[in-house]
Amino acid sequence: MASFSTSARVLPVLSLHPKRNLSIITSSPSSVHFSNTHLHSLKIRHKSLGLSSFEPGGFVVCSASNNYFSVDEQMKEKQSSEEPYEVKNSMWNWRGYSIRYQYSGSTGPALVLVHGFGANSDCDALTAIYSDHWRKNIMVLAKSHRVYSIDLIGYGYSDKPNPRDFFDKPFYTFETWASQLNDFCKDVVKDQAFFICNSIGGLVGLQAAVMEPEICRGMILLNISLRMLHIKKQPWYGRPLIRSFQNLLRNTAAGKLFYKMVATSESVRNILCQCYNDTSQVTEELVEKILQPGLETGAADVFLEFICYSGGPLPEELLPQVKCPVLIAWGDKDPWEPIELGRAYGNFDSVEDFIVLPNVGHCPQDEAPHLVNPLVESFVTRHATPPASVSAASLYSSN
Repeated sequence: MASFSTSARVLPVLSLHPKRNLSIITSSPSSVHFSNTHLHSLKIRHKSLGLSSFEPGGFVVCSASNNYFSVDEQMKEKQSSEEPYEVKNSMWNWRGYSIRYQYSGSTGPALVLVHGFGANSDCDALTAIYSDHWRKNIMVLAKSHRVYSIDLIGYGYSDKPNPRDFFDKPFYTFETWASQLNDFCKDVVKDQAFFICNSIGGLVGLQAAVMEPEICRGMILLNISLRMLHIKKQPWYGRPLIRSFQNLLRNTAAGKLFYKMVATSESVRNILCQCYNDTSQVTEELVEKILQPGLETGAADVFLEFICYSGGPLPEELLPQVKCPVLIAWGDKDPWEPIELGRAYGNFDSVEDFIVLPNVGHCPQDEAPHLVNPLVESFVTRHATPPASVSAASLYSSN
């Protein structure tokens, strides 16, 4: 059997059997766990070992000098060459509003992919991150899952009711989006589901799981927003200034002017080049997919409402309340949500692991699907068997 040396010790190259779990144990407290269903689905429990190469024929090479989860170029080529599953578009009526979603796959556990939003913690802006941002994931995951991606109300091609129509009662809140997500599972998915969430979408998933814990079977948070501009995270003397700035944007022409400057191809491209470490992924197709929904009627009002939303829950408030298993993965080159701050979220009891994605920015699902898709498959495989006390059929048979 072949072998190689790493950090002054020798590790064997192990041939894997698809029906077995294997771990490589070193002299340090580290192990690499391989899923018993998909050879390319894996989990790194401790980061002192990393996967340096993978070959679908059954050989895995582990290197103690690599601190990150990675998959080799051969795996990327294999994934991109596989026959894609058809992705369909549909509309769902929610409380009188038209909600757009995409779906693919007919068997396996249900996954609901929840997009990020139109701003980051520095008040730079993307006009609309929405369900098409999962275009590199849904077709791959649909091979063994029922996959749905949804445009939350106010974003993408879903309706965008004017927030002023609700008078002094905020409409675009995490409670609103969480209710939409849970109702979507009951009305459309008709089953419990795993939530796969990016950025601010992670707050939506967490809030949904807190509000109706029987619906979410497990959750993956990709670079969850830390909400650094939340009012609770500001010094007392800075809070009046923040509120004044928000009022300026919402109630004067300055806000619309600001949005007009942001909602251009050049601005969207520049912002994407900030949040993608690999800027070659920022294609004209991606720019247009993100820009076009932001040019629809009502998009500016929703955008301004959201960037003035400095209240609501924080992830550190929601994570202790979540009953389902949570996995956090983080692109280590995220300029908006620094991984140094994000690591602390791996310490919550509900979080089973914190995975570092090397050389990846704020949107791992689009920039590095070859890393994210296997993580999703492995996580779902581990948690796909429902508790004996929960019957999905009884929960949703009346809908």
